[in-house]
Amino acid sequence: MLLEHVSSPGETPQHLMVSEALGVAKARLESLTLCILGEVSEVNSKSGYKAVYFTIKDQGASLPCMMWNNRYAHSGMQLQVGMKVLVTGRFTLYAPKGRMNFDVFSLAPFGQGDLRLKIEQLSRKLQAEGLMDPAIKRRLPQLPECIGVVTSPRGDAIHDVLRTLRRRFPVAKVLVAGVPVEGAQAPQALISGLRVCESAGCDVVLLVRGGGSFEDLLPFSDEALARQIRALRVPVVTGIGHEPDTTIADLVADFRASTPTGAAQAVVPEKETLKATLEGMLVRMSSAQERILAVHEGRLGLLAQHPCMKDPMNLFAADALTLDMLGERLESAIPRTFQGLHASLDISSQRLVSLGKMMLESYGTDIALKASRLHDVSPLTVLARGYSMTRDSQGDLVRSVAQVQKGDQVTVFLSDGSFDCSVTRMQGPQGRL
Repeated sequence: MLLEHVSSPGETPQHLMVSEALGVAKARLESLTLCILGEVSEVNSKSGYKAVYFTIKDQGASLPCMMWNNRYAHSGMQLQVGMKVLVTGRFTLYAPKGRMNFDVFSLAPFGQGDLRLKIEQLSRKLQAEGLMDPAIKRRLPQLPECIGVVTSPRGDAIHDVLRTLRRRFPVAKVLVAGVPVEGAQAPQALISGLRVCESAGCDVVLLVRGGGSFEDLLPFSDEALARQIRALRVPVVTGIGHEPDTTIADLVADFRASTPTGAAQAVVPEKETLKATLEGMLVRMSSAQERILAVHEGRLGLLAQHPCMKDPMNLFAADALTLDMLGERLESAIPRTFQGLHASLDISSQRLVSLGKMMLESYGTDIALKASRLHDVSPLTVLARGYSMTRDSQGDLVRSVAQVQKGDQVTVFLSDGSFDCSVTRMQGPQGRL
């Protein structure tokens, strides 16, 4: 090393070349790692640069810093002027120009340590309650008909999700709940978005946002949001930030994807994959149906060889013979049955006739007497003795001269006939009326 050229006290100073002196300083500086607190006063992050260049300062000094792009992306931060940050790294010296920079290894907002501690404590609390238990995570639907998306309506995340869903599974209906994803009101807005998607009948809900700093992602580590995710009746898939970013929402969700695009891919099948799966199922179904038909065809072949199939009448031959025999027995039994009934009927008829004659003989004398009396009072007998009977034009019997008037037509009945008369005069018992 060039340190051997440094003179001790009392010795004659030895000179160094400029490059040698800068080399000594570079070696000393790069061997020391420091953590520095400062306020960002300038940020230069242009496209095409390999690193991000910024300046931090305090009241007495400023320090130019640089951070390679891969480290900066991994930090998840978006530097802004006025932001207080903690940078960890080492000084570097660019010898050709004699310029010094601070090479930043890691970057974090000031006070982030307390926030990370609180989030870690909340994570352990929810885990102890079982909210992160894999056993309670809901299964994702294989073919969702309706997909809800809760995210900012103006970020890149919504465009990535919609593009992926249209490409992979265009038949699904997509409902977007546009909400703010940063700031103090973001957690409650995210909760409302989840509830809206559930009420709308979504089969699965995507909770997504693009990359951001640790502070930008804080709303997704809210305790109330975590509990709402578990209380939802439909599965929730998260795609928050980038691969290294992990929030409380990721830990309690039913499925965690590393990006919004990954979340969309997780809930729908690839169109070509689904088509290939359906075609495979069709082939298997066709093969199974062919095997079933072959089995039934063999069974039908065996049945066709049965004698009753060759001559269907053989199937009923035994029954037909039985019916013929029973018919013959019935024909022979009927005459014998009716022969006995006919003889019994003849005897009963003879007895009925005898009883009838006996009944008639007992009433014969009485009937003859009553017939004689009836004959004596018969109108015909009275007429035969020379009397007559008169009826008016209405057919009513005339019993009094008061029933007729002069000029009325009456009919007079005698024993051997009748004749019509016209009343010319009326006479009472004492003479003419």
